[in-house]
Parts: sequence; structure tokens; C-alpha cells
Amino acid sequence: MSVFTLCVKDSFSAAHRLTDYHGKCEALHGHNFQVEAFVKGRQPENGGMVIDFTVLKGRLRQVLDVLDHKFINEIPFFRERAGSSEYIAMYVFHELRKLMTETTVSLAEVRVWESDTAWVAYGE
Repeated sequence: MSVFTLCVKDSFSAAHRLTDYHGKCEALHGHNFQVEAFVKGRQPENGGMVIDFTVLKGRLRQVLDVLDHKFINEIPFFRERAGSSEYIAMYVFHELRKLMTETTVSLAEVRVWESDTAWVAYGE
């Protein structure tokens, strides 16, 4: 059976500082993060879609609104771990997966771009 992969992209701006790191990124600084969310599904449903892009974009936006224009290190999830792009990807993945209630799709991967040339992916 065929598997479809869908992706939506959004962005947020936030500040963070890397702790236990010895370099210039240890100082407070910010990024315009780009986030891609990939979902997989087997059978198109209503209207020939695995999931409506509008629905998927809305859910990703819900998650990113918590991070947008914030100091990442002050968000509860990041008080116990670094405010790195790796953990941002993990956070977005887990929060978005909570919102994925359809049984026909599964969240496969989240990519977080902290610049035009550097990204991290997280999936389970």
C-alpha cells in the first residue's frame, strides 16, 4: 500500500542562550526559526486528501505560538534541558503529536532550521 508524506512549514522568532556551552552562542541571541512538520498517511480521505493542509498548518501554528517572540530558556520544557535547536525540534514534535488526533495520519518528523544552512530533525 502506498504511503503519502505531507509537509507544512511555518516560522517563529525567539531568543535563547546555550548553557554548558563555551562559545559565542552562550550569550543571549535570537533566530528566525523555520519549522517543517512531516506527516505520513496511507489513504486519502475526504476530498482525496490524507489531511487538509489548513488543519495541519493550524496545529503547527498553535505549537509555535507558545515559542514565538519568547525567551526559549524560560519556557517550562526548556528549564530542564538546553534551549538548543535539537530540543526545540523535540518540543515541537511532542506538542504537535498531542494535537494529531486523526487515526489516518502519523507525525513522522519535525525539522527546525535555525539558519538558512543549519537544521535539525527529530522523529520517533
